[in-house]
Amino acid sequence: MIEVNGLTRTYGAHRAVDNVTFRAEPGRITGFLGPNGAGKSTCMRMMVGLTPPTAGTATILDRRYADLPNPGRHVGVLLDASAQHPGRSGREVLTLGARTMGLPRQRVDELLEVVGLTDVEAKRQVRNYSLGMRQRLGIAHALLGDPRVLILDEPANGLDPAGIRWMRSLLRGFADEGGTVLLSSHLLHEIEVIADDLIVIGRGRIVAHGTKQDLLATAGTSVMAIDNDRLAAALLAEGISVEDAGRRLRVDAEPVVVGRVALAHGVVLTELTSGSAGLEDMFLQLTAADAREGVAA
Repeated sequence: MIEVNGLTRTYGAHRAVDNVTFRAEPGRITGFLGPNGAGKSTCMRMMVGLTPPTAGTATILDRRYADLPNPGRHVGVLLDASAQHPGRSGREVLTLGARTMGLPRQRVDELLEVVGLTDVEAKRQVRNYSLGMRQRLGIAHALLGDPRVLILDEPANGLDPAGIRWMRSLLRGFADEGGTVLLSSHLLHEIEVIADDLIVIGRGRIVAHGTKQDLLATAGTSVMAIDNDRLAAALLAEGISVEDAGRRLRVDAEPVVVGRVALAHGVVLTELTSGSAGLEDMFLQLTAADAREGVAA
């Protein structure tokens, strides 16, 4: 379990992280969302002792990260896949990690197989790795000590679709076995697919926190019809709140209700979703003051 209480970090007059409090529970994947500069990475760095907090506490398995004996055996961390030593081979990176943690050499072979790095790739210097290969190596290093907690910052960055599906399956299996996963990503669809709980941060403060099901339920339904005006009129006549969201309508009702109203009024629907579109709309609404050029990150 990860427990964060009142975590704050200031740089002069700038408050990068402002009184952040949340829990990431065992057996669940917690998605950590926010625009660039919102404070996600600073929070994660404070959790693992790389940045000292100005105020507040962060504990993992009921201890500060620095107080964990042999922390790599308890917490797997991936904050920057590009931070690996470029002159070492992938195998050397993992071997040094294994020696530091007191692990047997065969653990390196096991993890190389888990993340899909071949023997030829493992002997190659990290400077010659693609970003996706560095991510796989970073995930292998995070899993090396067979930890109970994973803290991952943008682990899907650079992975191709097959790699993203592989990572999704890996993290789901880890959580299903009782592990705790805190996952930061700008890929909203991936978070929507994999996360059990969501934390949304903007300008250093938490703006939403809860289960994915509850947060998306409040986000409502996104719908598009051949005649949006006619659909909106039909929904309003039924007492259902409707908001114009450009080409789509945002509706405060379940998709099945929207579908029934459309059918009753002979309106043809071209899109009806409560998934990733709802998450995207919710994210952009909650973090609009922090967004840069309308791009979530």
